[in-house]
Amino acid sequence: MVSIAPVPATAPAKASPATDAPPALICRNLWKVYGANADAFMRDNPIPTPAEVRAAGLFAAVRDASLEIRQGEIFIIMGLSGSGKSTLVRCLSRLVEPTAGSVFYEHQNLLRMTPGELIEVRRHKMGMVFQNFALLPHRTVLGNVAFPLEVQGVPKPEREERALKVIELVGLAERAGYYPRELSGGQQQRVGIARSLAAEPALWFLDEPFSALDPLIRHEMQNEFLRLQRMLSKTIVFITHDFDEAIRLADRIAIMKDGVIIQVGTAEELVLHPASDYVSEFTRHVTRAKVLTAGGVCVPVLPGEALGPAVPARALVAEVAEVVLSADAPAAVVDAGGAVLGKLEKAAVIANLVGGAQ
Repeated sequence: MVSIAPVPATAPAKASPATDAPPALICRNLWKVYGANADAFMRDNPIPTPAEVRAAGLFAAVRDASLEIRQGEIFIIMGLSGSGKSTLVRCLSRLVEPTAGSVFYEHQNLLRMTPGELIEVRRHKMGMVFQNFALLPHRTVLGNVAFPLEVQGVPKPEREERALKVIELVGLAERAGYYPRELSGGQQQRVGIARSLAAEPALWFLDEPFSALDPLIRHEMQNEFLRLQRMLSKTIVFITHDFDEAIRLADRIAIMKDGVIIQVGTAEELVLHPASDYVSEFTRHVTRAKVLTAGGVCVPVLPGEALGPAVPARALVAEVAEVVLSADAPAAVVDAGGAVLGKLEKAAVIANLVGGAQ
């Protein structure tokens, strides 16, 4: 067994789900087309071209989107303004009615549910947090967090007990009796997250929940978010326009443009194997050492070559840089069992630390 050099913790670790985890949410060939007679147009033109949509005087905010989101993963959707990411998430939760396609959650097609059935799913299985967290100003932190349980008909003693547990979870136990106006922006956002968590949703939608916060509070909230996910293992669909935020949080990322999902993959896959010039440009300014893993950039070991310290294949280049650069020989890149997969050379580390490609 190879001895693995210790890797310093640079951020809260993500509790990534297994890559073979079953899908929790599936959408197939999803469209959202705006304009007069959009439904009839889609029935007559199941897969229209952009030119056909424009010629009909319509606008396609989401075009033929298909996704499988695994149980327990943080799935991030990215894109520039107007790319369709928020519309897609609202279609997945049926806050916006798709024009065509299907959305399955727990083997049920959400688009075929009655209004009553959909309300029950939202109340008991879905949580939603948006940039504008819309706290009730006349209610305390406790009252705001307990509100969804009140809507569910949970008796007051039980709902307040559950709400207090979630308030403590997000670090606001001492402010349970405060009103929103008495809280900072970051604290208000924690209340919004706690309120969403109070109903114990299995599926959680978050639309740029941290974008209105200043950088320091935003970083703290990302740490808090990762801590909560390690404890709760929710299936999370998260929208952001910030690639650095996506790198810190995501298990996988979908990049959208003009309503189309261009590519889905890990941050490392998007950087190393972009599907288009658009994805390449989208990731061009990423600090590669924060994205690429030792296993992703290692090269084969030459016969009889001496190796230095061993580093985990899953470790980020930035995390093992000091170990590799201070060694007298290339580092051995090893899997979880200690088997050598390749070597990581100083030149590769330096190239990625300064942002260049190998």
